[in-house]
Amino acid sequence: MMTEKLLQVENLKTWFYVTDGIIKAVDGSSFDVNKREVLGLVGESGCGKSVTSRSIMRLVPDPPGKIVGGKIFFEGVDLLSITEEEMRKYRGSKIAMSFQDPMTYLNPVFKVGDQIAEALMIHQGMEKKEALEKSVELMEMVKIQDAHRRAQDYPHQLSGGMRQRILLAMGISCNPQLLIADEPTTALDVIVQAEVLDLLDDLKRRLNLSMILITHNMGVVAQLADRIAIMYAGRIMELSDVRTIFNKPKNPYTIGLIESLPKMEEEQDRLVSITGDVPDLINPPSGCRFHPRCPYAKPICSKEIPEFKQYKEGHMVACHRADDF
Repeated sequence: MMTEKLLQVENLKTWFYVTDGIIKAVDGSSFDVNKREVLGLVGESGCGKSVTSRSIMRLVPDPPGKIVGGKIFFEGVDLLSITEEEMRKYRGSKIAMSFQDPMTYLNPVFKVGDQIAEALMIHQGMEKKEALEKSVELMEMVKIQDAHRRAQDYPHQLSGGMRQRILLAMGISCNPQLLIADEPTTALDVIVQAEVLDLLDDLKRRLNLSMILITHNMGVVAQLADRIAIMYAGRIMELSDVRTIFNKPKNPYTIGLIESLPKMEEEQDRLVSITGDVPDLINPPSGCRFHPRCPYAKPICSKEIPEFKQYKEGHMVACHRADDF
């Protein structure tokens, strides 16, 4: 079956110019998102996932950040070539984002219903009364009980899971085609995490959404994503469908992430972890950026950057040793 691409990111480079040098937070990443698909963008903290999402929305703070290269096509339009005024027509109405820390992005002095209504008034041109009624409908859609009363609450009066639902309500308020959910289950207990993931799946089906699900948790994307892009130190290391990533990974970093998952069928005294830390992106390692932590590294890995190329149809890998796994 032919898939129709909604978003195409090509060789994206987003750098931050700071006193100590240039942080190459995203440094040549490429991936795409099909219509009505969930793409999981996975990697450790500091790998560039959130900067990638902000680059798509053109919300990188300048200074110190700057998109220095690449293309971002949305339905064939390069979002990096249009004016800021034109980009405002895409934000919210066509591409929406649910941020990872609700208490940072919800205004503590305004009621949550008013904050959802504000997006409707700005992007949909609604009058305040109509927008407030619609905000209650959206709160019901994201399964907040007693939405009429809860719309009068301030953010601090809601639980973490409910605040995350408010952000999702704001995200879907203008019927976007693409929703970027940045770490939607962070700091939530496992029961609430499961509820939020079920909600995302329900919204995807009901609204025919495409979605980028950003997370460091392989278990989360296994439940919701259709395809997974593995990101490390500003670059995409592997991209394929969920089944291939979990059953036939071809990059050592992907293998390390999968091995770090707890296994229900085995007794484990300690969880497996990847040794070392994400590198300093002002002075990243030469060659493959994962090679200092890679148990399979060979001399070539420290000298040459592996090309991100097709291993098999639908399976992209950046690794000198992909054939060995």
